[in-house]
Amino acid sequence: MTEPPARRLLLVHAHPDDESINNGVTMAAYAARGARVTLVTCTLGERGEVIPPELRHLTGAALGEYRLRELAAAMGELGVADFRLLGGAGRYSDSGMMGVPDNEDPGCFWQADLDEAAGHLVEVILEVRPQVVVTYDENGGYGHPDHIKAHRVAMRAVELAAEAGWRVPKVYWNRVPRSVAEAAFGRLADDLPGLPFAKAAAVDDVPGVVGEERITTAIDGGAHAAAKAAAMRAHATQIEVAEPYFALSNELAQPLFTTEYYELVSGERPGVVGQSGRETDLFAGIGESS
Repeated sequence: MTEPPARRLLLVHAHPDDESINNGVTMAAYAARGARVTLVTCTLGERGEVIPPELRHLTGAALGEYRLRELAAAMGELGVADFRLLGGAGRYSDSGMMGVPDNEDPGCFWQADLDEAAGHLVEVILEVRPQVVVTYDENGGYGHPDHIKAHRVAMRAVELAAEAGWRVPKVYWNRVPRSVAEAAFGRLADDLPGLPFAKAAAVDDVPGVVGEERITTAIDGGAHAAAKAAAMRAHATQIEVAEPYFALSNELAQPLFTTEYYELVSGERPGVVGQSGRETDLFAGIGESS
């Protein structure tokens, strides 16, 4: 029997495109090193706003099907073969932005029973046995109901998986240091006249911005920056890329980060870390036998 890869990373995201924006270089870097990288996406993003005029006829299920193809193309750019929809394609639909009537749709992810949804993720955890799980913070990074629910499902699934026999050694939340975001937006202000975007976003528009003291881990993915940009471009309905920046449907430019940051919220940091005092490896301190 073939032994599983020594390193196994599981990421839990709300919609197709979230993974490439938040974790593109991380996913590409670990996939290139032979780790098993598994992505679970909770919805197909059927209520996303479409950027290209020629694709704006896509709505609902048709948009979800199209975004699934975009996700497959993005994963090809990142070298990730194992990507799945929570509970199967179409099990949970996009909930729309917070406070809209779409949130009340009984089939949307926001309305999903927590333990039922977490149970689908537990099945993946028990199969893959990841040593590292990555997801959003309790606010979903920026308050979108599907992101908040993805956080709750991921954290609950980690609890339930431990009861069922697999304790995930380390859990991380996506983060961006405020100082890094502010410096990047300073550069953006100078570059904005040459970009195809209306204006710049604000620092607090970037999901997961926190103070330096919350950052435990930094993954320098410079060698995989091109793969991240290509993966983001694959999500053409949702993202317009003009390196080193991008914009969503609001046409607000923001930085495309090629170092990705995390906060360790469950598990132990190793005794020795990098010169910055941060981990440079999500698997730091995890034995090969785990």
